[in-house]
Amino acid sequence: MFGLKPRIAEISAAELEQQLKQSAKDVWVLDVRTPREFQRGHIPGAKLVPLAELAARLHEIPKEQTVITVCHSGARSRMAASWLQKAGYEVKNLAGGMLRWHGPVG
Repeated sequence: MFGLKPRIAEISAAELEQQLKQSAKDVWVLDVRTPREFQRGHIPGAKLVPLAELAARLHEIPKEQTVITVCHSGARSRMAASWLQKAGYEVKNLAGGMLRWHGPVG
Protein backbone atom coordinates (compact mmCIF):
# COMPACT_ATOMS: atom_id res chain seq x y z
CA MET A 1 0.00 0.00 0.00
CA PHE A 2 1.42 3.38 -1.06
CA GLY A 3 4.78 1.78 -1.89
CA LEU A 4 5.48 0.63 1.66
CA LYS A 5 7.17 -2.70 2.11
CA PRO A 6 5.21 -5.21 4.18
CA ARG A 7 6.53 -5.56 7.71
CA ILE A 8 8.38 -8.80 8.38
CA ALA A 9 7.69 -10.21 11.83
CA GLU A 10 10.79 -11.08 13.85
CA ILE A 11 11.46 -13.61 16.55
CA SER A 12 14.32 -13.32 19.02
CA ALA A 13 16.79 -16.14 19.57
CA ALA A 14 15.41 -16.65 23.10
CA GLU A 15 11.83 -16.80 21.81
CA LEU A 16 12.78 -19.29 19.09
CA GLU A 17 14.68 -21.48 21.53
CA GLN A 18 11.62 -21.53 23.82
CA GLN A 19 9.30 -22.26 20.87
CA LEU A 20 11.48 -25.19 19.79
CA LYS A 21 11.46 -26.61 23.33
CA GLN A 22 7.69 -26.27 23.74
CA SER A 23 6.31 -27.19 20.31
CA ALA A 24 8.89 -27.67 17.58
CA LYS A 25 6.24 -29.14 15.29
CA ASP A 26 4.58 -25.72 14.96
CA VAL A 27 7.61 -24.11 13.29
CA TRP A 28 9.81 -24.95 10.33
CA VAL A 29 13.29 -23.45 10.60
CA LEU A 30 14.62 -22.47 7.18
CA ASP A 31 18.35 -21.74 6.98
CA VAL A 32 19.16 -19.76 3.83
CA ARG A 33 22.95 -19.68 4.25
CA THR A 34 25.41 -21.55 2.06
CA PRO A 35 26.08 -25.25 2.63
CA ARG A 36 29.53 -24.36 3.99
CA GLU A 37 28.06 -21.96 6.57
CA PHE A 38 25.43 -24.53 7.52
CA GLN A 39 28.09 -27.22 8.06
CA ARG A 40 29.89 -24.96 10.54
CA GLY A 41 26.82 -25.00 12.76
CA HIS A 42 23.07 -24.61 12.57
CA ILE A 43 19.94 -24.69 14.67
CA PRO A 44 18.99 -28.32 15.35
CA GLY A 45 16.24 -29.40 12.97
CA ALA A 46 16.83 -26.52 10.55
CA LYS A 47 16.45 -27.27 6.86
CA LEU A 48 19.01 -25.84 4.45
CA VAL A 49 17.70 -24.09 1.36
CA PRO A 50 20.31 -21.54 0.26
CA LEU A 51 18.81 -18.19 -0.70
CA ALA A 52 19.94 -18.63 -4.32
CA GLU A 53 17.86 -21.85 -4.52
CA LEU A 54 14.78 -20.64 -2.68
CA ALA A 55 12.56 -19.87 -5.69
CA ALA A 56 13.25 -23.27 -7.27
CA ARG A 57 12.69 -25.14 -3.99
CA LEU A 58 9.66 -23.28 -2.67
CA HIS A 59 7.58 -26.47 -3.00
CA GLU A 60 9.70 -28.06 -0.21
CA ILE A 61 8.57 -25.52 2.38
CA PRO A 62 5.36 -26.39 4.22
CA LYS A 63 2.56 -23.82 4.39
CA GLU A 64 0.93 -25.39 7.46
CA GLN A 65 3.74 -24.33 9.79
CA THR A 66 5.21 -20.95 10.66
CA VAL A 67 8.49 -20.63 8.77
CA ILE A 68 11.39 -19.14 10.72
CA THR A 69 14.05 -17.80 8.36
CA VAL A 70 17.68 -17.82 9.50
CA CYS A 71 21.02 -16.66 8.10
CA HIS A 72 24.28 -15.36 9.55
CA SER A 73 23.17 -11.87 10.56
CA GLY A 74 19.53 -11.59 9.50
CA ALA A 75 19.83 -9.79 6.15
CA ARG A 76 19.50 -12.73 3.73
CA SER A 77 16.84 -14.33 5.89
CA ARG A 78 14.84 -11.07 5.91
CA MET A 79 14.89 -11.14 2.10
CA ALA A 80 13.76 -14.79 2.14
CA ALA A 81 11.03 -13.94 4.65
CA SER A 82 9.76 -11.17 2.39
CA TRP A 83 9.57 -13.52 -0.60
CA LEU A 84 7.83 -16.20 1.45
CA GLN A 85 5.36 -13.71 2.90
CA LYS A 86 4.44 -12.56 -0.61
CA ALA A 87 3.95 -16.23 -1.56
CA GLY A 88 1.42 -16.66 1.24
CA TYR A 89 3.53 -18.20 4.00
CA GLU A 90 3.30 -17.29 7.67
CA VAL A 91 6.89 -16.30 8.36
CA LYS A 92 9.15 -14.76 10.98
CA ASN A 93 12.78 -13.76 10.66
CA LEU A 94 15.31 -14.66 13.37
CA ALA A 95 16.45 -11.23 14.58
CA GLY A 96 20.23 -11.01 14.35
CA GLY A 97 20.53 -14.44 12.74
CA MET A 98 23.03 -17.00 13.96
CA LEU A 99 25.04 -14.19 15.55
CA ARG A 100 22.28 -13.99 18.18
CA TRP A 101 21.58 -17.72 18.52
CA HIS A 102 22.74 -19.07 21.88
CA GLY A 103 20.90 -22.38 21.85
CA PRO A 104 22.30 -25.74 20.80
CA VAL A 105 24.05 -25.92 17.46
CA GLY A 106 23.89 -28.94 15.20
